[in-house]
Amino acid sequence: MITNEHGISSYPMVPGHEMVGVVTQVGCKVNKFKHFAVRFPDSLSPEGVAPLLCGGITVYSPMKYFGLSEAGKHLGVVGLGGLGHLAVKFAKAFGMKVTVISTSPNKKEESSDRFGADSFLISTDAMQMQVAAMGTMDGILDTVSGLHPLSPLIGLLKWRKLIAGSISGGLKETQEIIDFAAKHNIVADVEVIPMDYVNTAMKRLAKGDIRYRFVIDIGNTLTARLVLNLVGL
Repeated sequence: MITNEHGISSYPMVPGHEMVGVVTQVGCKVNKFKHFAVRFPDSLSPEGVAPLLCGGITVYSPMKYFGLSEAGKHLGVVGLGGLGHLAVKFAKAFGMKVTVISTSPNKKEESSDRFGADSFLISTDAMQMQVAAMGTMDGILDTVSGLHPLSPLIGLLKWRKLIAGSISGGLKETQEIIDFAAKHNIVADVEVIPMDYVNTAMKRLAKGDIRYRFVIDIGNTLTARLVLNLVGL
């Protein structure tokens, strides 16, 4: 949307859409959560849980729908980024065997030591893709948005192969993922930034210089600006 790749962007825009906050006051007739609100557990940090509202549900929903949440099954995760690292965390919480598939050899150690992946494949290495892992996976989550060949990935799957797409999940499933994350202590790996760092963050994002999600601390940014304004007075 930011670079108008779909031809529908309208500027100026605010591309962020995963918001977490504290409800401090409600109307006298409000007695439960309604509309697009979900309850967040006190045990998890707001900044760590916020990305689960989009990136988290984007990988969790197809895993549940296609039966890729059963212990012992083998899941391939293409791309170890904002979506991929969450897919690995959820898959391991489900008790699955996880193989990360990436073009970046430098993410191998990170995938296992940081996220618990069982194995790692370099997608450009034909020997690894065609010999070592051919026909071994029950499913693959492809989290890479750029153009890339699918044929090598299809070869990794077992019988009755299917290609399908998934965008996100509904409100009920979003609450389910938050509850699941609380039970298994799952949060996104984030870098918290102030509002005035956004432009720099976008440049870093374009270069892939982030592990793995930026989160804007609006509350503290506004508080800091208020203090500055009071000092100025």
